[in-house]
Amino acid sequence: MPDRIVLAGASGFLGRYLTDAFRAEGASVATIGRRGADATWGDPDAIRRVLDGADLLVNLAGKSVDCRYSARNRAEILRSRVETTRALAAAVAACTAPPPLWINSSTATVYRHAEDRPMTESAGEIGDGFSVSVATAWEEAFFAGDLPATRRVALRLAIVLGDGSSMIPLLGLTRLGLGGSQLDGRWPATRARLAAGTYHRFRSRGGRQRFSWVALEDVLGIIRFVRDHPELEGPLNVASPNPSDNRTLMRILRRAVGMPVGIPLFRWMLELGAIGIRTESELILKSRWVVPKRLLAAGYRFRRPDLEPTVRAIVAERRRR
Repeated sequence: MPDRIVLAGASGFLGRYLTDAFRAEGASVATIGRRGADATWGDPDAIRRVLDGADLLVNLAGKSVDCRYSARNRAEILRSRVETTRALAAAVAACTAPPPLWINSSTATVYRHAEDRPMTESAGEIGDGFSVSVATAWEEAFFAGDLPATRRVALRLAIVLGDGSSMIPLLGLTRLGLGGSQLDGRWPATRARLAAGTYHRFRSRGGRQRFSWVALEDVLGIIRFVRDHPELEGPLNVASPNPSDNRTLMRILRRAVGMPVGIPLFRWMLELGAIGIRTESELILKSRWVVPKRLLAAGYRFRRPDLEPTVRAIVAERRRR
């Protein structure tokens, strides 16, 4: 009998990919979401019904962080993660046959800005600021309470690379000749941004901010691996074992699309551009240096461990489509 899998927050880039992949391998997939799903948020009885007897719960729910961090958006980013996770925990606790494994999305942004050494699950240092506070609150909600029949694993996801999401604007900039390094620098802070923890402090020079990433195929592979390795629980770093940096990423993108010119983008350009497209400069200026120590120790072999062939495969797929 195929697995029964429940995907919460399946409408995004990663959720759609996982839904299609699980169904292609014969699994029965039910979804939980805001609309058009088998159960909707705010209906605890429906959520419990789809979870009862399921083999696996994967929760990806949460408002995208690709937005301006206004007070309203900050509140929704936090609420959409913590409240949905708590709703799932209540439903799992109420199940007659609760899912034996619950995999919850988390983020590698939980670690501090790191240029000196990689962050691992055991030796990584938790950072500060708004994004980190969301990540820690999310994991606290996930691991809270007693669910004795359900193993819980939090995937601290690095930036997921595939044909969509963050690759679209990066490829667009590169094709326009704007695919140089994205350079940090000084930018005035306001009291409001300092108080909210959304101000990015200048640290990295010359596009050396570290870039931790993971291929879409490996997120699927890691979920399968976790399912088959009952000794794994708690937080897992989900990132390629070969992190890069911003200037290397942009050089690889230029080669992949055949663009010889890459004009660098300075902090002031990035800040003004972020305002224009309603996002935040932190998403590209924070140095994320994360390695998957626990996955490697458990024996997971990455399908796409290297950045350049991963990027080239994505570009080739976009051309084919």
